Amino acid sequence: MRNYILLLFCCGWSALAFAQQPAQYSLYQFNRFAFNPAYAGMDNSLSVTGVFRKQWVDLAGSPTSQHLNVHAPLPFLSSGFGLSFQNDELGPTQYQSFQLAYNYRLPIGRAGTLSIGASGVWRQSGLDGSVIRTPDGNYTDNNFPVHNDDLLPTDLVSSSAIDATAGIYYQSKVFEVGFSAINLLNQPIEFATLSVQPERAYFFVAGANFDIGRTWSLHPTVLVKSDVIQTQTDISVLLRYDDNISVGGSFRGYDSNSIDAAAILGGVRINEKIRLYYSYDVPLSALNTVHSGSHEILLNYNLNKDFGKGVPPPVIYSPRNL
Repeated sequence: MRNYILLLFCCGWSALAFAQQPAQYSLYQFNRFAFNPAYAGMDNSLSVTGVFRKQWVDLAGSPTSQHLNVHAPLPFLSSGFGLSFQNDELGPTQYQSFQLAYNYRLPIGRAGTLSIGASGVWRQSGLDGSVIRTPDGNYTDNNFPVHNDDLLPTDLVSSSAIDATAGIYYQSKVFEVGFSAINLLNQPIEFATLSVQPERAYFFVAGANFDIGRTWSLHPTVLVKSDVIQTQTDISVLLRYDDNISVGGSFRGYDSNSIDAAAILGGVRINEKIRLYYSYDVPLSALNTVHSGSHEILLNYNLNKDFGKGVPPPVIYSPRNL
């Protein structure tokens, strides 16, 4: 059980207050709506994405995350909408969130689109006090744990709060860039003796698409996450063949004190509407002595039906049909 105490310490928890941090994903470049509501509908088709991530395999109580979202354009309103659900488990803690997003899109030039979006967020956090172990606790009776700490619960407690996210996204055929902010309201989730204080965080993403001949294409992407105090950068490069097979890699960290992992990425188009991606994170941080890496799987369904460019066509009236 000491691993639970280690995990809580590493993730910034304390006896008086603890912060819920955004989930970590290596396949972020295929799931940009997950952290930016302005991306809703930018595929110009109905898109459904599901992600499962098991982080730090072999470390007891390590993070497990699931994410599911659906988004689509609304051409007649020059906008897009989306729904998403997130579930995270970390040792004795659980976290769920549900988001409803909407954006407005403007054409920029001949091939560019600028989107401005926001989402309302309902989140819930839970803490299972029955699996916590403290140095001064008494656990001879597993049914009645005694932590000898009045701030820690002895069973499962949960609470919820409302928050908001906002973002902006620009997309063209060759280049795209986005910026978003989460936990804008900083609404704490209050328990009887503890409170969860979600920290405001900022996401910046930029990517490019380069054709190499008729069948190959190159896709570099960078994601920067920051709460102003700490910053983490993901850099990835993906090589795609004939829009069917993708291989690449990424690196997470920015200096010797924050290097986290290098990831191997791969994907395949199963059919015209379904794509499957997988990543394996090779640990590079000090935790590499207690775990064997992280696994992530992403499945995307795209209706592959053009919903339009976001601007409705002009209405032409015929004098022969009144």
